[in-house]
Amino acid sequence: MKIRVERDTLADAVAWAARILPQKTQLPVLAGLRLDATSGGALRLSGFDYEVSAEAELDVTVAEAGAVLVPGRLLADITRSLPDQPVDLSTEGTRAQLVCGTARFTLPTLPLDEYPSLPSMPEVAGTIGSDAFAAAVGSVAVAAGRDDTLPVLTGVRVEIVGEEVTLAATDRYRLAVRTLRWKPSDPSLEATALIPARTLAEAAKSLTSGAEVTLALAATGAGEGLLGLAGGTRRTTTRLLDGEFPKYRSLLPDTFNATAGIEAAALTDAVRRVSLVASRTSPVRLSFSEGGVVLEAGGLDEAEAAEALPASFEGDPLTIAFNPTYLLDGLGAIDSDEARLSFTGPTKPAVLTGKAGDETGDYRYLLMPVRLSG
Repeated sequence: MKIRVERDTLADAVAWAARILPQKTQLPVLAGLRLDATSGGALRLSGFDYEVSAEAELDVTVAEAGAVLVPGRLLADITRSLPDQPVDLSTEGTRAQLVCGTARFTLPTLPLDEYPSLPSMPEVAGTIGSDAFAAAVGSVAVAAGRDDTLPVLTGVRVEIVGEEVTLAATDRYRLAVRTLRWKPSDPSLEATALIPARTLAEAAKSLTSGAEVTLALAATGAGEGLLGLAGGTRRTTTRLLDGEFPKYRSLLPDTFNATAGIEAAALTDAVRRVSLVASRTSPVRLSFSEGGVVLEAGGLDEAEAAEALPASFEGDPLTIAFNPTYLLDGLGAIDSDEARLSFTGPTKPAVLTGKAGDETGDYRYLLMPVRLSG
């Protein structure tokens, strides 16, 4: 193989494909990035760890077609540090040589015949705006669990009903739900999938170069389902999680006893300031009454802080406490200039949304309160 490619083009594609490669693996070939150059002037980079695959295709000048498997993370580090000049990549025997300006690197190659075949993209289910999809996934994935001993809670549940897609995630302490429109291949399509949250969030964020993202879904049996995402010249697949996601809809209240509206940026800044005095497990207390809210943290033998903010409030005065990190995650996800909090009581879950009429009006972030002593 012998090719020439622009440095930025190569570095960007290598970084994207290599991001899924495992840090440590008992199968050395899985740490490799496969490069396939065709006589038509295309270079395809691919990585696969038996769970997630990533492919990127770019235009290059091909002097000699061929394929090679090289250490992926090392190649990403090298291409990121190269000078801004064209890169010449060639292979000879069991070595690959990379030359850029006066910089020269020689890499060992991995056995290409031992590298597994990447899964094929499932059947296309539909398309969705790439920016809207990335924003929706990001706003929901913040509520996914991070405890691998409960894998079903580390995923985002995707529900497709006709022209609507609903995303949901929960770690038992908060729940995020977002519904958005899309263009299904079949208007009568109904499907569900449980996708690893971290994988979905990284993929959605990285596929915004094109206007739309294509979703492809294959549910072939328990533990064998596959999701495919494609945008521009990039494609990725991931195996679905197996298990029953909690019946979350019953957790969302239908009616509320009190509601509050607060400037989102001001509330975010106040929570950050007040929580500086809170210990790792201490909540931030919010006391609502007509015309405002008072935030407090700390107390007793600890440092303490308080801050008052103007707020619209309807209902009987109440004091409720939240984990400040969870509250800030929700405030960061609503993407609205006003945060609306709806309550059924000081010990019952509250629902955080943006203001009515915002594009994020279909986003709901349910947050369990922290019980206060006494």
